[in-house]
Amino acid sequence: MGEEFDWVFRQAAVVTAEGVARQDLAVREGRVVAVAATIDGRGRQEVDGQGRYLFPGAIDPHVHFDEPGREEWEGIATGSRALAAGGGTLFFDMPLNSFPPTIDVESLLQKKRAAEAASVTDFALWGGIVPGNEKQREGLAREGAVGFKAFLCPTGTPEFGWVDGRTLREGMRQAADFDLPVAVHAESERIVTELTRRWRAHGDGGWRDYLASRPLAAEVEAAREALDAAGETGCALHLVHVSAPEVVELAQTARAQGVDVTVETCLHYLLFCDEDMRRLGTIAKCAPPLRSRRQSLGLWRALLAGEIDLLASDHSPCPPAAKATTDFFAAWGGISGCQHLLPLLLDRLAAEGDRAFPLAARLCALGSAHRFGIRDKGAIAVGNHADLTLVDLREPEPIAAKSLLYRHRLSPYVGLPNRVFPLLTLVRGEVAFSCLGHPVRARGRFLPGPCGLR
Repeated sequence: MGEEFDWVFRQAAVVTAEGVARQDLAVREGRVVAVAATIDGRGRQEVDGQGRYLFPGAIDPHVHFDEPGREEWEGIATGSRALAAGGGTLFFDMPLNSFPPTIDVESLLQKKRAAEAASVTDFALWGGIVPGNEKQREGLAREGAVGFKAFLCPTGTPEFGWVDGRTLREGMRQAADFDLPVAVHAESERIVTELTRRWRAHGDGGWRDYLASRPLAAEVEAAREALDAAGETGCALHLVHVSAPEVVELAQTARAQGVDVTVETCLHYLLFCDEDMRRLGTIAKCAPPLRSRRQSLGLWRALLAGEIDLLASDHSPCPPAAKATTDFFAAWGGISGCQHLLPLLLDRLAAEGDRAFPLAARLCALGSAHRFGIRDKGAIAVGNHADLTLVDLREPEPIAAKSLLYRHRLSPYVGLPNRVFPLLTLVRGEVAFSCLGHPVRARGRFLPGPCGLR
């Protein structure tokens, strides 16, 4: 008769960071218990994997789900459902855009309660480094923050302040004591503030003015400062939403000199360039801004060469009215994209067949699990949580706004061709998304950072 399992996937192309192999996979009590050419026994749920790919659930370490306080922008319920529809099983919510921002213990606990009540995927929470919260950072670490986020330029929300070099180093020293990374938004306040003032006064608010106000030089200068600070303090540095290969090269050089640094980029820097802003308008506004076609192609080369550690969506939604202007300085700067992090990466890699799919498993799952100390996740392996997504490859079709599960169906990815369609997403063996008729039963759990586990 054989063993009984909760789930058995039959003859799926199982994708790991090491390769692709057609196998059976069995799940029991929320964990992967067998991966083999064939598995005897039966599952209470049997899934035909023939012609389909089984990936580790995607980990998105950079989202803004805006809850509590700005649920009308997104909210954890819609954000996590969109994530699961794209094959995601774990998100890290950033400390800003929610209100209050996650800069003290009470705000972290408030967000944790909100996510436990609403999320269909597991979640981790970033704390913030802002001027004046140095006495709160230890508490944030002890309560399970996965790391700290700092901005080297003004943010879009005034309640989350930017930091100067002294405050950054102070925060990094504390984070190093807690064995937690610091994620840095690297744009120079000095350059951005002066150029924004100049172009707002003398330009017309168009896309070219916005680009001129946030040049690559601002990102390079700030990245150098963050790398120097990490080297001085011994802090683990995570450079978020890197927009150009020049910054990747800086990180590579610093890493060779002993700095503990990882590099994150986002799909929008890979799929779009500055000229697309003319066509898309303010829906494509982000910070750092989109770069040239040459730099976008350079990022792809760095990604394929293994020089980028992980991919994130930087999902940063807003109500439609916040984008409904031709003034790029007045529009909200953020892109909605967590639903297509894994699918669109796979779509582009699929042009070469499935030989590059292991890279997607590393960029969208294993890289984040390793960097942030997430146990039992990030890879398909016996004993790990059954965080899985089954995807189908079909003829390409344009992404339709009606397919988006966000609170507001706004995204520059609408209209892009896509051939990758998640069919089923499991979080610890429970259904978080299904096109195959399974009811959604997953409830997200909080995953504390390493300090919170002690």
